[in-house]
Amino acid sequence: MKIRTLDAKSIVLIGLAGSLAATAWAQPYPSKPIRWVVPSSPGGGADTVTRLVANGLPPVLGQRVIVDNRAGASGNIGADIVAKALPDGYTWLMINNAQAANVSLYRNLPYDLLRDFAPVTQVDSSPHVVVVHPSLPVKSIADLVKLAKAKPGTLDYASAGTGTVTFVAAEMFKAQAGVNMTHVPYKGGGESLLSALTGETPVYFSPLAVALAHMRQGRLRALAVTSAKRLSMVPELPTVAESGYPSYEFNLWNGLLVPSKTSKEMITAIRNAVIKVLNTPEVNKRLVDMSSTVIGSQPEEFGAFVKSEVDTLAKLVAKLNLTAESIR
Repeated sequence: MKIRTLDAKSIVLIGLAGSLAATAWAQPYPSKPIRWVVPSSPGGGADTVTRLVANGLPPVLGQRVIVDNRAGASGNIGADIVAKALPDGYTWLMINNAQAANVSLYRNLPYDLLRDFAPVTQVDSSPHVVVVHPSLPVKSIADLVKLAKAKPGTLDYASAGTGTVTFVAAEMFKAQAGVNMTHVPYKGGGESLLSALTGETPVYFSPLAVALAHMRQGRLRALAVTSAKRLSMVPELPTVAESGYPSYEFNLWNGLLVPSKTSKEMITAIRNAVIKVLNTPEVNKRLVDMSSTVIGSQPEEFGAFVKSEVDTLAKLVAKLNLTAESIR
């Protein structure tokens, strides 16, 4: 058997190929645009916050961050896309309370929220506001409860879909107030807000930032905020808690996840970039103007927070005997 020996030229070519391969693997992150999936329609609270942060990331990362709205199935379509993506740092997921509720609402999710994702950071937290169409003869939470109890099941409330934050906020209120309002799910935040503005569905637990302009224009009547304390932005509005339901508190939160096997080094790089943007005066002011509080937690803290939210909402779902199918 003849053994072939390598000449000097072959050795040089092999060495060059190895060097090029090593260089390719050692490229700094990120070396191409990043896809940030928002599992809801454009115009909602999560989409607004995501785009605000994404717009500030190119100068920090040196790459574009493309916001990809993948609405449907209460956010499960978008979440499933990211769960099955490569753990290479180029596909991110923005989640909120809805994904935590879906764990209990849906029997056969195509992904596992706690197993298939790695936490990066909680981005922010913001309250909702209970609003009604001006034609509805109520001016307070007490009035709303009185009307709902007088006509059980005839008062409709809108949501951006089963399991979404607007749904969870309303269902928590229904449970504590002991009222029966009929759930009318829409395909997203824009459609549910429009239904409240037209009076088609007169009650809506809206993100404050989304409803604020309409409240000031008199197109919606605000009854109370869902935060634990009154807000400086709308100091005249009582909280739901001080309106007779002291244990009621609901805040919309947004947080960033990536596929579960993403390296710790890459997760740190992603978090650092996001925190840098959140701390810029322009972005921070915009969030404050939206009644949002910047959080910026560590990955481990956010992971524990998501787990606690899953557990809390599981108790609510069990108490009310809810499933995604039963409340469509």
